[in-house]
Amino acid sequence: MTTSPHAPRFDAALAALPLIAILRGLRPEEAEPVATALYAAGFRLIEVPLNSPEPFASIAAIRRLLPAEALVGAGTVTREEEVARLAGLGAELVVMPHADTAVIAAAARTGLLCTPGVATPTEAFAALAAGATALKLFPAELVGPPVVKAIRAVLPAGTRLLPVGGITPATMQPFLAAGAAGFGLGSALYAPGMSAAEVGERAQGFAAAWRALRTA
Repeated sequence: MTTSPHAPRFDAALAALPLIAILRGLRPEEAEPVATALYAAGFRLIEVPLNSPEPFASIAAIRRLLPAEALVGAGTVTREEEVARLAGLGAELVVMPHADTAVIAAAARTGLLCTPGVATPTEAFAALAAGATALKLFPAELVGPPVVKAIRAVLPAGTRLLPVGGITPATMQPFLAAGAAGFGLGSALYAPGMSAAEVGERAQGFAAAWRALRTA
């Protein structure tokens, strides 16, 4: 596992609120108000999937807007050239739906934080060897808490597992008990057409649910 120069900020962001906002379908004109609402709710990890409209424009706008304690990047990264483009924007996060080791290694060489999608121990160990910062367990609807617990037991100590897919405030607890370090949040947090106020309200609900679980 390669250490990114952004690693201390990643650790701090996860300690503050280990929830990654996945803004699939976000449009550039919506980027700043939605990001402002998320940041106000405590979110410090934001990704715009590359199958969104003009994703690099949205990523650039959010990166310019938010302070350095927030980490910004792309999801659905599948090609090495996309990693280079993100680095050029000053982004920090590369989030993948799969575990292509060439893309992971490109992110590591560039100094970006990389969270590839894995569903098996084989994928998990290969991703870590290639330089993954944390592991996105995807899809969480299939890779449920028992699988999280089993994979967690064999991975190196300190490996962060972040389930993604179908996560809601009501479904976090079993994953947390199984060893999840945080979550990626998709349509339960943001869907195209939502107002920034609605996104902020949902974000506050997720943040409150997480804090309640941590203090239970």
